[in-house]
Amino acid sequence: MFWLIILSILALLLMSAFFSSSETALTAASKARILTLENEGDHKAALVNKLLADRKKLISSILIGNNLVNILASSLATSLFLSEFGAAGVAYATIAMTILVVIFAEVMPKTYAITKPDETALNFAPVLRPIVLILTPFTMAIDWVIVKIFHLFGSDMAEQANLISAHDELRGAIHLHHQEGGVVKHDKDMLGGVLDLKELDVADVMVHRTEIASLNADDSPEMIVEQVLNSPFTRLPLWQDEPDNIIGVLHAKDLLRVISTLDWDISKLKLQEFASKPWFIPDSTGLQDQLNAFLRRKAHFALVVDEYGEVMGLVTLEDILEEIVGEISDEHDLEVRGVRPQPDGSVNVDGSVPIRDLNRHMDWSLPDDEATTIAGLVIHEAQIIPEPGQAFTFYGFRFHVLRKYQNKITSLRVHPVGETVEDTK
Repeated sequence: MFWLIILSILALLLMSAFFSSSETALTAASKARILTLENEGDHKAALVNKLLADRKKLISSILIGNNLVNILASSLATSLFLSEFGAAGVAYATIAMTILVVIFAEVMPKTYAITKPDETALNFAPVLRPIVLILTPFTMAIDWVIVKIFHLFGSDMAEQANLISAHDELRGAIHLHHQEGGVVKHDKDMLGGVLDLKELDVADVMVHRTEIASLNADDSPEMIVEQVLNSPFTRLPLWQDEPDNIIGVLHAKDLLRVISTLDWDISKLKLQEFASKPWFIPDSTGLQDQLNAFLRRKAHFALVVDEYGEVMGLVTLEDILEEIVGEISDEHDLEVRGVRPQPDGSVNVDGSVPIRDLNRHMDWSLPDDEATTIAGLVIHEAQIIPEPGQAFTFYGFRFHVLRKYQNKITSLRVHPVGETVEDTK
């Protein structure tokens, strides 16, 4: 009888270790890898995903099973020690079972499971699946009781959603892997850029109307051809009477093709006959939606208008792709970065530099909710149009206004608060 009880206690401790390691493994298992294995036909991976589909039922079943075997093992040990040592056996049993449960039923199995979560989850799923099914009536009853108790305290657990969306979970995983050295900064920025597309509008990345290179349809053909040849862009808006009156978009390749059909006689050019129709989009269009629209229409260029129909700027397919992969430059691009790190640790920044580009370049986290450019951020926070020489501190950075043209801040010096920099005269 003595050895039968000992063997029973050991068996229960083994079951407790199984439940403890199962909980850890299934919680830490990689969902992406398990899903990949299931798609490849792995039966065990399919069982793991079925278990994880109802995480609350899974955890409840594991806790019920784990507590049940632990209590039963402690009861048997207490009974055994009472018969051997009398009243002092209760204390001996408590000490012995605490040591055994903590070491062999909790710490060791969980340590093993956390080192090999995917492998452990796959091996234990076939055994755990029927246990969860058997304990389902008990988990449902316990869940009902818990919901009622929470109702008494004014918390409606039935309506609680998973507060961490898949979007936030992916972003957190990217940052975590970057901190651990598993993802380099460039890859982190690219992956983050993909996630950011749904949070941005075309107004956040467009080329502002003041920076648009455009053509006057009333200029002579020779002058227009010269402007096209000197421009780093292949697509240029064509306006008439006033810059806001866009009547078409001229593609350099179309221009060259038409000139060749005219035996290279530029004077015979009639631009409006082959300029493409402009595509106008509202400034509130989401970046992800616009990317899909570009791909659907097989277009690369759109003009952005506000609610009154006024042209605010333009956006290209390249502008959107640069939000993902960073700055794209070729041999015809003008190198205008606008971000110039200084030896003293500060950064000289053109006022027109987008906050997102500065954050990506310097690995900062300045907010871009209320302003698109760094100059816009300073004006928004200062609530004035500052003069050269003025300085402001917010969001953990010091902003020195270096130059201003009319009502535009054209140059600033920025440095994190706490870094000592020499004053620029």
